[in-house]
Amino acid sequence: MKEFEVVCPLTREPRLKEIEAKAGGMKWVLKKRSVDARKEPVWRYQYEAYGPGEEYVPYTLPEYLDVHGAEPVIVVGAGPAGMFAALKLLTLGLRPVVLERGKDVHARKFDMAKLSRDGIVDPDSNYCYGEGGAGAFSDGKLYTRSSKRGDLREVLHQLVKFGASKDILIDAHPHIGSDKLPVVVENIRNFIVEHGGEYHFNAKVTSIQDHVVKTADGQEFRASRIILATGHSARDVYEMLAGMGGALEAKGFAMGVRVEHPQEKINWCQYHGQWKPGVPAAEYSFVEQVDGRGVFSFCMCPGGVLVPSSTEEQTVVLNGMSNSGRSGKFANAGVVVQIEPEDVPGDGPFKLMDFQHAVERKMYDVAQALGAENPMAAPAQRMEDFCLGKVSKTMPPTSYHPGVVSAPLHEILPPHVAQRLQKAFPRVKMRNYYTNAALLLGVESRTSSPVRIPRDPETLEYVSLPGVFPCGEGAGYAGGIVSSALDGINVAEAVARSLKPAEA
Repeated sequence: MKEFEVVCPLTREPRLKEIEAKAGGMKWVLKKRSVDARKEPVWRYQYEAYGPGEEYVPYTLPEYLDVHGAEPVIVVGAGPAGMFAALKLLTLGLRPVVLERGKDVHARKFDMAKLSRDGIVDPDSNYCYGEGGAGAFSDGKLYTRSSKRGDLREVLHQLVKFGASKDILIDAHPHIGSDKLPVVVENIRNFIVEHGGEYHFNAKVTSIQDHVVKTADGQEFRASRIILATGHSARDVYEMLAGMGGALEAKGFAMGVRVEHPQEKINWCQYHGQWKPGVPAAEYSFVEQVDGRGVFSFCMCPGGVLVPSSTEEQTVVLNGMSNSGRSGKFANAGVVVQIEPEDVPGDGPFKLMDFQHAVERKMYDVAQALGAENPMAAPAQRMEDFCLGKVSKTMPPTSYHPGVVSAPLHEILPPHVAQRLQKAFPRVKMRNYYTNAALLLGVESRTSSPVRIPRDPETLEYVSLPGVFPCGEGAGYAGGIVSSALDGINVAEAVARSLKPAEA
């Protein structure tokens, strides 16, 4: 096998003759596609070529089994970790019983609409809770550096199997789109049920004891193995475990703001003024070290919109999302500061979560004191004004539907967050990034869980409760769709090993 590359302008695809000439008569396979805008913006296509005696073996997914009569495994949570754990259980001959506190992926849209339009929070059905988890309505970005966690192909090929575009198999920064993800999520659920699994919605778990899981509506489910995949915002789950004497640990996370630019400015900057209709909306990312802590962009949404991600009343939290076409007028990204346990005074596993909640509540209080009409309205400030410590006299247009109020974010944010952001923004090595045309909105705080549920590094079992296997973002072992999915797959395999040690 040999590898070769074809480079062509953004306005066209590679020519067949050019590919065949570089392949030298060998069988060729496209492996990766990316935009390179470091100089003249171009497409880069990377291929593998196979000669005589070299066989190209396409990736194939494991076989899914009918598990109608198989041993049950309870999966708490239907986000990425829970869904991919359930799919893996099918291949291992175990029957997933999925318990989701929220609604199915289509029904939860109505609650999200009320949240955005009227500021009404359903604590069990919102942008964080419900089928598909937080990732179902956050663009579906699939880029990860977690390749050592497992085989990324298993996640990507399953997403394609259930409705995602095949482009995610070759794109350097693959994404699905918030408009396409609900169908993928629903297809996964239907497939699991057809093969013998179960789904139960509005099934908020209130107790796990002696292999029995109880839910708020009075149901009881019994299984010798329980996978806990409850997401990064389920404080009640942590409190339930702590109330049972379970071990928990404070875990570092990141906090900052959502930054919104006009997409045309990002396109102009990243493509050096050469962007044209039909060319992908430009992305960006950066990392800075400021006063001993990382400041970095997070969850960048080209052509996207900002949405309210509060999971309880009288708090303001923001996130971003994009549809598959990424054709909106604005670009947004979280720009956040790393926060470690030693940065926050106090003791106990909840100190960072309490700190997170206090900032979210402060955003609400300030916005309402300044006359916000919508309970989800966000305090906001232009970027240069923020860095100079000036309240913005006017607000630029924004995609954030609940609206914004001009506020001194440089004073509202915790000092060790605000001061690092003030130093970082002028350093970003993107022309015209640092501008008063950019709007900062507070707060971006749900980057990852501020609590970890410790598990045995070999068995992946919860150290405090036999038969319980924490996984994904909520357990503190992942961040994002792909890493959560991989962790769910790994935990499902660990469950199978614990049940069938001889076969494993």
